[in-house]
Amino acid sequence: MKIAVIGNGNVGSGLTAVLAKAGHDVAAYGKEDDLASAVAAADTVILATPYGAAKDVAGQADFTGKLVIDVSNPVTDDFSGLQVAGNSSAAEEIAAMLPGASVAKAFNTIFAQHYGTGLTIGDQPLQTFVAADDNAARDKVKALASEIGLVPVDAGPLKNARYLEP
Repeated sequence: MKIAVIGNGNVGSGLTAVLAKAGHDVAAYGKEDDLASAVAAADTVILATPYGAAKDVAGQADFTGKLVIDVSNPVTDDFSGLQVAGNSSAAEEIAAMLPGASVAKAFNTIFAQHYGTGLTIGDQPLQTFVAADDNAARDKVKALASEIGLVPVDAGPLKNARYLEP
């Protein structure tokens, strides 16, 4: 699978490494890169950016027909609360910004340091919850999670990201 990871910080770099190890054609991109070309060339796009950057990213490329995996948690800059809560989630807000894309929520409960340690604690593989309105997209993300060594847990529709993000 050709995957563009938007965000080359700790989480983006970690995801890029484990996805490459699993045999995917994957690259991480930062703010300075041509995101329109990266998204156009990819089958799947992983948004590994802070939630606040999503609006800017959405305006730089056409995500129509793409599977987009949102990894963000919408915490405030001072980590004292959430930017989005209650009747919505970061994933739902991102889906609204990307009409024509199939958005899934996953990997947001995995701390960056785990990507370098085999995605396990001791000998137990970590779980990731996967929420998406599109069943085929949810299945693709669950398969991707399995390929990198995580135990995927089906979290149902995208609105359930409201419970996964806090």
